[in-house]
Amino acid sequence: MSQQHSAAPAPTPTSASAVATVAKRRDWWRDAVIYQVYPRSFADSNGDGMGDLEGVRSRLPYLRDLGVDAVWLSPFYASPQADAGYDVADYRAVDPMFGNLLDADALIRDARELGLRIIVDLVPNHSSDQHEWFKRALADGPGSPLRERYHFRPGKGDDGELPPNDWESIFGGPAWTRVTEPDGTPGEWYLHLFAPEQPDFNWEHPAVGDEFRSILRFWLDMGVDGFRIDVAHGLVKEHGLPDLGSHEQLKLLGNDVMPFFDQDGVHDIYRQWRLILDEYSGERIFVAEAWTPTVERTANYVRPDELHQAFNFQYLGTAWDAEELRAVVDRTLEAMRPVNAPATWVLSNHDVTRHATRFANPAGLGTQIRTAGDRDLGLRRARAATLLMLALPGSAYVYQGEELGLPDVVDLPDEVRQDPAYFRGAGQDGFRDGCRVPIPWTREGSSYGFGDGGSWLPQPASWAELSVEAQDGVEGSTLELYRAALRLRRSQPDLGAGDAVEWLKAPEGVLAFRRGEFVCVANTSGESARIPAYGRVLLASGEIAEADGEAKLPADTTVWFTTA
Repeated sequence: MSQQHSAAPAPTPTSASAVATVAKRRDWWRDAVIYQVYPRSFADSNGDGMGDLEGVRSRLPYLRDLGVDAVWLSPFYASPQADAGYDVADYRAVDPMFGNLLDADALIRDARELGLRIIVDLVPNHSSDQHEWFKRALADGPGSPLRERYHFRPGKGDDGELPPNDWESIFGGPAWTRVTEPDGTPGEWYLHLFAPEQPDFNWEHPAVGDEFRSILRFWLDMGVDGFRIDVAHGLVKEHGLPDLGSHEQLKLLGNDVMPFFDQDGVHDIYRQWRLILDEYSGERIFVAEAWTPTVERTANYVRPDELHQAFNFQYLGTAWDAEELRAVVDRTLEAMRPVNAPATWVLSNHDVTRHATRFANPAGLGTQIRTAGDRDLGLRRARAATLLMLALPGSAYVYQGEELGLPDVVDLPDEVRQDPAYFRGAGQDGFRDGCRVPIPWTREGSSYGFGDGGSWLPQPASWAELSVEAQDGVEGSTLELYRAALRLRRSQPDLGAGDAVEWLKAPEGVLAFRRGEFVCVANTSGESARIPAYGRVLLASGEIAEADGEAKLPADTTVWFTTA
C-alpha cells in the first residue's frame, strides 16, 4: 500500500466560523445543488495536461460564486487508470497524477472556509487488479483465502475452458477472465462486471465489509461531508451466481432486477454504513448511483435508515417532452414521499452525453449520442431544462461545464480516446470521453486556461467563446443564467426542498406548476405559446413578451414567475 497513509496531518478542529458557514442549514442535502467535478478535466495546476486537486482547490471561489452548496469529486485515489480512476488500487491514497493527501486535506479545509461541502466518490463494487488483495490472491494460487474476497470460480467444460456462467460485462464481452496460475497453467476465472482490470469484490466475505467501514472512517476523519457510491446497486450478487439465460443482457439493464444488480442484500450494507455516518457531526450524507428498473426501487435506497439521496436516472433519460416529463416528475415525487427522501434531479454527468447535445438530437437515441445535432436548438433546450430542473422540489446536480452550455465533443480522434468500453466490442457505446474534455476558463492559451501544458483530451476551438472569461458578466450568457437561477433558488422561500407541485392548466407541449407563490412554465414544444402572466418574471431562459395579462413564451423556453 502507498506510504501516503501517514502523510496527512492529524485532523484538527475547524474554526467555529467555518463550521457555522457550512452547517448553517439543517437537512441541507434536501434542497442542495451539488456540482460534480471530474478532477482530470477541471483545472491543471502543474501544466502536465491533467487536472489535479490543487487545480480544483484554486477554482473553489468560482464554485462558491456560482452558488452551489457542495462539490462532488470523481475518484482521485491511487489507480492504474484503466477506467479513469474507477479502478482503485488504494482507497486511502491520492494518485500522484492528482497530488497527495496533503492536497486533499487542503482542498477540504479551503472548501469549508468558503462555505462549500466536499463529497468524494467511493467505489465498493470492485477494486483494481493492482489492489494488494487481488495481487496476493493471484500470487497465492487456488485455495488462497484472499481469493474468497473476490469471485474466483473454476470454469466449466472438460478443462475449465468456459466461463463459470453466462454473465456479460457492462463494457462488452464476458464478465469473466481466466487467470494463469503461479505454475503457468490456465486456472480459475474471476468476475468483473466492468473491465477485466476491475475485479468484483465478494461482499459475502466479512473482510470486505470491515475494510470499507474502515475506509469510510478514514475519509470522514479527514473531514469530507459525504460519499457518492459508485454502482451502489451492485455489490451483492445472487447466491450461486446463476446463469441469466440471455446473450443480449445489456438490453435488459434498467428493465428488470438482474442477478448481479439491485439485489435486496445491498440494503443491509447501507444500514451498517448509515450507523457510522450518523456518529459524525455536520450532517454527512450518502448519495447512491443506483441504476434500477423503476424509481420505486430507487426509493428503497433512501429509506430513513439507509442513504440520503439517489440519482434519478429515469429523469435524466426522459425526452424534452412535456407529457413525459410530467409523468416522471409525478412518479418520482410519489415514490420518494413514503420514505421521506428528497427527489434528486440530474441532467448530465461523466457517463452520459451532455444534455446540450442530447437535446440537440431527435428523441429516442439514448444517453450516449455520437452526433452533434442542432447546436442552437440543443443549447436553448438545455437552458430551459436547467430552469425546469432547478424549480422542482428536492436536490439537483450540476455537471462541470454545463453552466457554460458546453456540448459533447463528438468528433474526438480514435487515437486519443480512453474510455475502456470503446475498445471492447458489444459493450457500452464507449464514447464517454466526449463529456470529459477539459473545460475552458479563458479565451486564449494552450488549453483555454485549463493549464499551461495543453489538455489530456483536445478541446474544440469553438470553446474559446464558451469559456468562463467569455461569459462572465455577459447578460444572457448561460453562465450568468446559472448564477441567477442558483441565487434565486436560495432566496425564494418556495423553491428547494419539498415533495409536491401543483400542476396548472397549460397548452399542449407546455408544463406549468405552482409552488406557493412561485410558478414555473416550460414550453417543450416547437412553437411559441400564449400563457397567463402569472406575476412578476423572476428569470427566463430566453426572451419573452408580455401584454394584456398574457406572456408569449417562445419554443424551448422556461420562465419563472413570482406572485408575491
